[in-house]
Amino acid sequence: MTLSYRQLNLLGFLGIQFALCFALYLQYKGYEPCPFCMFQRVAMIAVGFAFLAAFIHGPKAWGQWVYVFLVSMFSLVGAGIAARHVWLQSLPPDQVPACGPTLDYLMEMLPLGEVVQTVLRGDGNCAKIDAQWLGISLPGWVLISFFGLVVYAILTALLPKFLRKPA
Repeated sequence: MTLSYRQLNLLGFLGIQFALCFALYLQYKGYEPCPFCMFQRVAMIAVGFAFLAAFIHGPKAWGQWVYVFLVSMFSLVGAGIAARHVWLQSLPPDQVPACGPTLDYLMEMLPLGEVVQTVLRGDGNCAKIDAQWLGISLPGWVLISFFGLVVYAILTALLPKFLRKPA
């Protein structure tokens, strides 16, 4: 059984929905997301919308590469945020920036551009490692996931062409 380009994009979208539901489950279990985590979720949502748009549109030929570009762009932004988060978590305790205000407070008090700059600088809240799996922190897994999504997006455009039966 082979899957079409559209079906592969639907699977990508559903995979992202699963990841976001898992993040909400962890939040429900008491793992409060830091501002970096929230920005990673926004990037993941953007990737999900790109997969959903590709599924709905179902473009042919070069149009598929437009969606590969969108997924890759949003994924690389998310990977950059996740990489910064992992780096912050790797700092020795004496080099971790002081804890700052919550994201809600920043959104109320500052323009959006300053909020983004403040959050991307990071603070002590983001340096705390709440959970690990196989020795990798949650932001580390998100970083791996974003790179995996780029590879998956490229494969969605390539695989259906290679798996088609000759006429």
